[in-house]
Amino acid sequence: MKIKKLKPGATLPLTNTGDLSFFFVGVGSAFTRKHFQNNVIIIKGNDHIMIDCGTKAPQALYELGLSVTDIKTFLITHSHADHIGGLEEVMLTGRFISKQKPTIVIDNKYQHILWDLSLRGGAGFNDERNGPETTFSDLWHIIRPRFRPEYPRQTHEADVGSINLKLFRTKHTPDISPDWESAFWSCGVIVDDRVMFTSDTRFDPQLFETFCPLFDLECIFHDCQFYTGGVHAGIEELNTLPADIKEKMILMHYGDDWKDFEKTVKAYGFQGLARQWHFYNF
Repeated sequence: MKIKKLKPGATLPLTNTGDLSFFFVGVGSAFTRKHFQNNVIIIKGNDHIMIDCGTKAPQALYELGLSVTDIKTFLITHSHADHIGGLEEVMLTGRFISKQKPTIVIDNKYQHILWDLSLRGGAGFNDERNGPETTFSDLWHIIRPRFRPEYPRQTHEADVGSINLKLFRTKHTPDISPDWESAFWSCGVIVDDRVMFTSDTRFDPQLFETFCPLFDLECIFHDCQFYTGGVHAGIEELNTLPADIKEKMILMHYGDDWKDFEKTVKAYGFQGLARQWHFYNF
């Protein structure tokens, strides 16, 4: 893996020579003030996909020289505002300004959760061109991932051009759920069978016990907070993982006090903290 910072003032390119590249639009937690929120764009050759699009994402894209309409495909891991808050702008800009629907990778169950519980109120009643109200499919092209029942927890798979995505269920909310099955819908992603991106998750060692033997993972981008409790993985919890897992782990979705923990991250044997506006090339 090679890490490269985007040059100041440069426009973020959405193509490359074929490397698998993760670009962190933001690395911060939901209420960060020093970073943008933890959203990432995966780029490979002429293909790209944005994982999550939070409330600050449209501004971040603007500062990167892009519009939300430049992002052609999205994948959403769960329904907190730092992951979906920018989608209303994506949908309404596509419908009324660019006149082009973006594409979303989404399974049928989460589509209903996302639309009915979060997005419909702001995007479903602006026009009536295709019936009594606008529907989710009026606003999006849909890639429906296929179910992969052979994996140890609920997993779906999809391809966005040359980018392969395996969406696995995670244990995020509520804080009392004992496992992913009893938790509200959320997912992480394994990309090209090489890189794991957990998105938001509580500490879940079973994920590594069951998935790491199946994939030769080069890197694990993992949710991390610097205290224990709530609905995110704490650094002290993550420190109990085996050393060979920690050395592959780059911590993300962290708080604004991150500078106080840089030495701890290194001492515990993690690969490091994800850096905003950096490419991670594989």
